[in-house]
Amino acid sequence: MSATSSIPVLSWKECMPDADFVIKIIDDKNIPSRMKIPHRNIGYKVALLLEGKMSGNVDFRKYEVEGPAVLFSSPEQVDHLTGHKNIKMIHIAFSKDYLLNDVRTTLSCWECMFSQIVIPVINNKDFNELKTYASLMQQEFAELRHQKDLVIRNLLNAFLITAARLGTCKTKLAVMNSSQNKILQQFRTLVDDHFLSKTQVAEYADMIYITPGHLNDTIKMVTGKTAKQLIDEKRITEAKRLLFWGELNAKQIAAHLNFEDDAYFNRFFKKHTGQTPLLFQRNSL
Repeated sequence: MSATSSIPVLSWKECMPDADFVIKIIDDKNIPSRMKIPHRNIGYKVALLLEGKMSGNVDFRKYEVEGPAVLFSSPEQVDHLTGHKNIKMIHIAFSKDYLLNDVRTTLSCWECMFSQIVIPVINNKDFNELKTYASLMQQEFAELRHQKDLVIRNLLNAFLITAARLGTCKTKLAVMNSSQNKILQQFRTLVDDHFLSKTQVAEYADMIYITPGHLNDTIKMVTGKTAKQLIDEKRITEAKRLLFWGELNAKQIAAHLNFEDDAYFNRFFKKHTGQTPLLFQRNSL
């Protein structure tokens, strides 16, 4: 049994295979039924909840929100809508590669912004700006126009920077040179792709063609954490997701995450979380 088989991965590409960006209005009548089962997404999602109420879970956190609000979801997070009433929202989905290259350089707190899940609106001016950008993206998306993709990407960049202003993680404009940004993005992409099989900093440094020391120094300077910490956090987060949402026991998850044995996985998990995998799973029920 595959460790991820019990958590389906959903994609708008099933109905729009060539699209890397989708924007649509969703309400109680047309909300996709697949959003009501625990699932992962292939890309990023941002929803402007204009009105109504929603509740659900993202990874291990429950939320209840009333519009106006902004909701975020990242690739690999497990998303589950459990309730909605009188909702109207603008739903935006885009692939990892869709953004212009400099947006994640501009937002030093990119991961923090998308990990917030829900941001209730307390600044109507910024929310109105978001609605304006969303409306312009809808117009471009709906019509065949010259260089529409470039226009949408620029609007999306402006949209995300404005959304960051609403957040609580104190997102700031980053001062990051192009070399640092390139290393960070390469490292994050490689960790996303290989964290199941590669767990050592040296393995990633080899793939980026730099020394482990240079990789660690760069990652620490930009994120405040070591490269090894980010690798371990990725493994722990995936373990938590499978324990919380999956139908697997700790031994099966240890095998999926390529730990030598379940005893080592238990020690690793407890070191990073303060509790055993079994206790975490029991507390999640």
